[in-house]
Amino acid sequence: MNVIQEINNVNDKFATQGSKLKIEKRGEKLSIRGSLPSKKDKKNFKVQRISLGINANISGLEQAKKKLQLINLQLELNQFEWINWEVNSNKDKKESFEFSTKVKEFEENFFKEIKNEYLTSTRKTTWRSSYKPYLKRVIDVYNYSGNEDLGSVFLKTLKTYKEGSRSRKQCGTSLSVLAKFLNIKLPEDWKLNSRGYGLKKASFRDLPNDEIIEELWARIPNKSWKFVFGLMATYGLRNHEVFFCDLSSLTNFGDKIIRVLPTTKTGEHQVWPFHPEWVEKFELASLGNNPELLPNIDTNLKTTTLQNIGKKITDQFKRYSLGIKPYDLRHAWAVRTIFYDLPDTVAARMMGHSVSLHTQTYHHWITKRDQQEAVNNALLKQKNFLP
Repeated sequence: MNVIQEINNVNDKFATQGSKLKIEKRGEKLSIRGSLPSKKDKKNFKVQRISLGINANISGLEQAKKKLQLINLQLELNQFEWINWEVNSNKDKKESFEFSTKVKEFEENFFKEIKNEYLTSTRKTTWRSSYKPYLKRVIDVYNYSGNEDLGSVFLKTLKTYKEGSRSRKQCGTSLSVLAKFLNIKLPEDWKLNSRGYGLKKASFRDLPNDEIIEELWARIPNKSWKFVFGLMATYGLRNHEVFFCDLSSLTNFGDKIIRVLPTTKTGEHQVWPFHPEWVEKFELASLGNNPELLPNIDTNLKTTTLQNIGKKITDQFKRYSLGIKPYDLRHAWAVRTIFYDLPDTVAARMMGHSVSLHTQTYHHWITKRDQQEAVNNALLKQKNFLP
């Protein structure tokens, strides 16, 4: 919806009612402009402007309309006083400034006392992807929400994201941390409203099967990037984790258990290969002696970020027209472990995330596994009772 066009429509309606004032957009904010009493002499009128401090969007326009109606009424009753509008404007600006300041304090606290350069880089990546977008939005919502309490502002911010989406879930998590920092009580149904899906239902049938994964690996023309693909498929690694692993166990006499280093997003953890035969199939043993066979990209976290490193892999998947996303290999690995009957707690630890996130993300397949086990047991029990 075009905000400028809507403003013009609103101004036209007020003009037909005899209003000499109109709403105007200045930058990203709305103001009211027109013939108003002079601040020195109420009897003299001249063209002046009232800054509303309201965001220039459809929601803000609805608030501006009410302000304009009130000003017109005050003028009609000869009750217009500049002090009322200047004080309110300054008050809104002051409160908005104070809230923004508190959010800034939260950011400073987020990075407080982290002196390890790798952890600092990881924190920066987490802040940019998991906090910054949602905190910017809550400030925007706060700025045009009037006198609503912060709990309501947080909930309104959460509901700007699609229900069940990853963004909504992340927004809920980020704002929960901020609320705790600010000592704000969130609505009782906050967790329910924050609920999202780690893996969209629509993608249940879109994950590549083992045969397709092997075919895609064979299609990659660059040997270095074949190693990247093979590691992600065999060990379920995140994009950037490929470049932050101890691969020494991949040698012919090693146990093939790789160690994801503590410089990554979720810290150190060990991962076993599923399928084990893929270590040989994807020729990963050579990485045990020579990890430099991986693509030569900048992994110095003083000059780059984990997010930038991960994006390079995503770009290569697109370049080779593989038709899947890097994370599809990670999800496929997780599903594969389910049907190996690997305990969910162990699989979650290998993936470097919580058991609750694991069971929520892969609920569809875990449920199928458990139901199948129950069916098999029931059939076996029935068979044992047959004469």
